[in-house]
Amino acid sequence: MKKRLAMICAASVLGIAAVNMSVFGSVNTYAAVDNTKSGSEITTKNGYKNGDEIGLNSAWKYADFSAINSGKAVMYTANSDRKNKIVAVNAGHGTKGGSDVKTYCHPDKSPKLTGGSTKAGATMATAVSGGMTFNDGTPEAKVTLQMAQILKNKLLAAGYDVLMIRDDTDVQLDNVARTVIANNAADIHVALHWDGDGLKKIKGVFYMSVPDGLKSMEPVASHWKEHEALGDALIAGLKAQGMKVWGSNPLDMDLTQTSYSTIPSVDIELGNQCSNHSESMLTQEADGLVNGINSFFGN
Repeated sequence: MKKRLAMICAASVLGIAAVNMSVFGSVNTYAAVDNTKSGSEITTKNGYKNGDEIGLNSAWKYADFSAINSGKAVMYTANSDRKNKIVAVNAGHGTKGGSDVKTYCHPDKSPKLTGGSTKAGATMATAVSGGMTFNDGTPEAKVTLQMAQILKNKLLAAGYDVLMIRDDTDVQLDNVARTVIANNAADIHVALHWDGDGLKKIKGVFYMSVPDGLKSMEPVASHWKEHEALGDALIAGLKAQGMKVWGSNPLDMDLTQTSYSTIPSVDIELGNQCSNHSESMLTQEADGLVNGINSFFGN
């Protein structure tokens, strides 16, 4: 992993540090940097360059809850119309051996409240599930990666820097590691999934919201409103692109991702097993997600 650039300079030279505040007031503080350059010289506000690999730093909060963390996320920087915002794009699944490893569902080690790939009442969850298989035989992990790559390119064109949590077929990062890296290197975290519900009809898009029983547990208590605001914005963007929205959206689900997130974070379900996942459909959905992200940031 390339070393993170040293960013602290004398106040007489750079002035005050640049401060990024999320929509609901969560604060990430970064030292001031020059991100107006072009090409390979562009630096993100927190000191990364295009192509930098970012692994799990053991000093980061909640890092010690991760069990699979030898992999690296990759940073990509926009060349023009820079928004000075970093979007973590998380292609769901795609960690070999992840279904055989467990991590704590919550940082306070309390039991899981809802079902899913791990049943309610368990204190430890599957580190990374293998994902479902579409009705045409395509693995979900393959489609989430394709979607992530399309979304990355559209976000870069829109001026956002992109942290690709999974940039290839396999990344050795469990759900805790993915979340903690996003917490420390991005402004928002969008995890891409399709629902393995077993239905034989198209369900529509929806996002996973935080169950009421978790809203008093930190870090959820301080961030669940941000998570849901991001989810609402993404769904509105998808709906504007003509996507069907599931009638029960959002769905309360106790997820490792939101249980450890300290930035606006959402698991977006872009359909189910019988959904169209052609390149043209993924492109249309990516346009909707970009519109939602623009709305969330007020762009």
